[in-house]
Amino acid sequence: MPWLRDNGDALILTLHIQPAAKKTEVFGVHGDGLKIRLAAPPVDGKANAALIKFIAARLGVSKNSVTLIGGETVRAKRLRVVGVNATVVRDQLTPSS
Repeated sequence: MPWLRDNGDALILTLHIQPAAKKTEVFGVHGDGLKIRLAAPPVDGKANAALIKFIAARLGVSKNSVTLIGGETVRAKRLRVVGVNATVVRDQLTPSS
């Protein structure tokens, strides 16, 4: 999966974010990124905070285990996740049909 990379001590997720959506959900693949729709608006860091909370909850890790490492002000984002393996990430972030 091009959106998931094992970096040794952490996993790197490449995401494409659609803020201000009707609901927060994993939507599918967009290019090399996993597309996530967020209900939060893209103002004052609300969408980034909602993204971290959503990913942490889906993966069963604390919010401190998820760090935004790229794309603070754009839709293309990269997250660093510790404390979970790639199999769990694939299972939990598979888009719902």
